[in-house]
Amino acid sequence: MNDKNDAREMQPGLKFMVEFGPLLIFFAVYYFQGIFAATSVFMATTAVSLTVSWYLVRRIAPMPLFTAIIIFIFGGLTVWLQDETFIKLKPTIVNLLFAGLLGGGLMFGRNPLKMLFAAAFNLTDEGWRRLTLHWILFFIAMAIGNEFVWRNFSTDLWVNYKVFGILPLTILFAIAQTPLLSKYQLPDLKK
Repeated sequence: MNDKNDAREMQPGLKFMVEFGPLLIFFAVYYFQGIFAATSVFMATTAVSLTVSWYLVRRIAPMPLFTAIIIFIFGGLTVWLQDETFIKLKPTIVNLLFAGLLGGGLMFGRNPLKMLFAAAFNLTDEGWRRLTLHWILFFIAMAIGNEFVWRNFSTDLWVNYKVFGILPLTILFAIAQTPLLSKYQLPDLKK
C-alpha cells in the first residue's frame, strides 16, 4: 500500500503547479498568441488541473471547482463571441461571489471560512467572524481593482495585473491576517 496515496495530500510544489499552472500558461500563451488562444488554453489547462487533482487526492476542493466553473462559463463566452470582456469580468465575478458567499454565510449564522479551515486554525467565534469580514472586504476590493484595471488600461496591463498583481496581493493579505489569527487563537488542548 502506498502511504503517499493514503495521505491524500499533494506535495507543495505540485499543488502550486496544479493550482496556478493554468494561470501561468495563460500568461505565456497570451504573449505569443493573444487573448482568445490564451483563454482557450486557460480552460483546457484548468480542466487538466482538476483532473490531476482528482487523480492524486481523489477530491477537488470547493474553491478551485467553483473558480473552474466560472472560467469555463466566461472563457467559453470569450472564445465563442470573440469578446475579451467576458474573461476580463471573470475575476470581478469570482471575487464578488466569494464575498457574497462569505457574507451570506454570516447572515445565516454559518461561517464558510470556519467550515473550510477549521482543521488548520483553531479560532474563537469572534476570530472567525473578524477573519471572514476581512476577507469579504478584500474580495470586494479585488473586484473593484479588477474593474478599474480592465476598464481603464490595455489588455496587456490587465493580463499582467491578473497574473502578477492578484496572486501577490492575495498572499500579502493572507500574511497580514497573522496578528488576527494570533489574537483569537484558542489554546491547543492536544498534548
